Amino acid sequence: MTIVSKQLMPERPTEIDLTGPDGNAFFLCGIAGKWARQLDLDGDKIVGEMIKGDYENLVEVFIKHFGDYVTLYR
Repeated sequence: MTIVSKQLMPERPTEIDLTGPDGNAFFLCGIAGKWARQLDLDGDKIVGEMIKGDYENLVEVFIKHFGDYVTLYR
């Protein structure tokens, strides 16, 4: 067994199971706000757009803004 630096660990995309507890609207809105701040985006505007419609709209808006950073499973 070898111990190496954590910096050598390959980047893995974030994965969210929409059928589990991380797939609820509150969690997704929270993640959207957090990532928006990190990416210097307007989180209030994005979350506002997410909650304007039903759950499908929420997921579509989430994917529109953060689809490059996450894989969603259903």
